[in-house]
Amino acid sequence: MSANGESQTARRESRALAATRRAIGVLRPHIDAHFSVRLWDGSVEPLGENVVPGLMLEINEPGVLPSLIRRPSLDRLIRHYAHGHIDISGGTIIDIGRPFAVDRAARRRLRKVGKMALAKAAWPLLTAPAISPDATRGFSGDADGRARKGAADNTRFIGFHYDVGNAFYELFLDPEMQYSCACFPGEDATLEQAQITKLEVTCRKLRLKPGERLLDIGFGWGGLLCHAVQHHGVIGHGVTLSKEQLAYARAKAEALGIADRVTFELKDYRDLTGRFDKIVSVGMYEHIGLDNIPAYFSAVQGLLAPSGLFLNHAISRRAKKRRRRLVKRPEQRALQKYIFPGGELDDIGHTVAEMERAGFEVQDVENWRQHYERTTQVWCERLTARRAEAETLAGPELYRLWVAYLGGCALTFHRGSARIYQTLCGKSAKGTPAVPLTRADLYR
Repeated sequence: MSANGESQTARRESRALAATRRAIGVLRPHIDAHFSVRLWDGSVEPLGENVVPGLMLEINEPGVLPSLIRRPSLDRLIRHYAHGHIDISGGTIIDIGRPFAVDRAARRRLRKVGKMALAKAAWPLLTAPAISPDATRGFSGDADGRARKGAADNTRFIGFHYDVGNAFYELFLDPEMQYSCACFPGEDATLEQAQITKLEVTCRKLRLKPGERLLDIGFGWGGLLCHAVQHHGVIGHGVTLSKEQLAYARAKAEALGIADRVTFELKDYRDLTGRFDKIVSVGMYEHIGLDNIPAYFSAVQGLLAPSGLFLNHAISRRAKKRRRRLVKRPEQRALQKYIFPGGELDDIGHTVAEMERAGFEVQDVENWRQHYERTTQVWCERLTARRAEAETLAGPELYRLWVAYLGGCALTFHRGSARIYQTLCGKSAKGTPAVPLTRADLYR
C-alpha cells in the first residue's frame, strides 16, 4: 500500500474511533452499564458510572461496527464473536448480561436515547470499511425440528451436537458426565454433589426396585443407568443416536463391572420393542419436535408395564396466551443453526395434556429452573477457565460458540423465559398408583 493509501486508512480508522467514542458518550447515561468497552486501539471507554474493574466487551476490529450497523442481525453478531472480532474479558457473557436480564428499567432508559443524536455521533461508521463475518460452523441442513420426518434426520441432529468429542465435554461436566440439570441440595453444594443428588432423586421418584427393568431413552454418557444398576439393583437398558456416547457408556459399564446388568444400543426409540417396568428420559424430549409428541408418548405407553412409572425430564418454554404455531425468535434460530439442530421446546401445560391424551396419569410435576440456571452457569465458568484446552480440542470458533451458548442458557433460565420440569406419570389412572401417599422420602 502506498503512503497515501496508508494515510487514508489511518484517517478512516481515526474517524471511526472518534465516532464510536461519541456514540458511547450518547449511550452511557442511558445504559449506565457495569462494564467497559475496549476498542481495537486498546483504549477503554466505560459504559457507566460504576463499572466492574476489568470486565470488558472487546471490539477487536475497526470494521465490526460498520458491519453490524449496515446489516444488523443476531446471526451476524454471533459470527463476529465466533471469529474473535468481538470478545469478553474479565468475566463471561453471564457477567455482562445478568443485570440486564430482568432489569426493565434499563430497557426503558434505552428507549429514551435520542436517535438523532446517536445517528449524528455514529454517522462516520456508516461509510467506514466493514469487515465480513465469514461463515462459521453451523448445521448445513434444515435445522428446524418441525420439518424432520425420519430417524436419519434425528441421527444427524444428535451427531452434530453430541459427537463433538467426549474430551470436550469432560472439560466442563462432572465425573458422571451428566449433561443435564443438576439438583443442588444446598447453596454450598458443588456441581459434583448436585449431579449425584439429581441421579438419586430421579431414581427415588421412579420407585426403583431390585430386578426391575429400567429403560433410559437418550441415555447420554450412561451415568443414570449405571447409578440405578449399582445403587438400586435394576436391570438397565438404554438407547441413543450418538456413537460417541454409546462407546463411552459401554466402556463405563465394563470398568464398573456391571456390563452383565446394563446394555446400551444405537437405536431410535421408535424401533424399540418389549416391556419395561420403569422408563426415564432426561433431556431427550427437546429433540423430538412438537409434531412428534403424540407419537412419542404413544411409543412410551406401549413399552411401559401395566404398573409402571415414566419420568420425563425436559426444558420447556412459557405458554403463550393463544395456542398457535410459534414464530421462532432470532435466538432460537441461532441456537438451532450453531448448537442444537432439530430442537423445539414445549410448554409444560401442553406436555401434561399430551401425556393424559396418551393414557398416562400424571403424579408429580417439579420445576427445576433455578437448578438449571446454576448448572449452566457453572458449566460456562468451567469451560471458560479451560479455554486453552477447549481451543486445542475443538478450535477457537467452536469454543466461543459453546461458552456463548452455555452463558446464554444461564441468562435465559434467570429471566424465566425457559423453564425445566421433571414430570412423573403412571401407566394409567386405574387401580392403585405405583407411588406412596406422600413424597417425604425423596429428599431425605
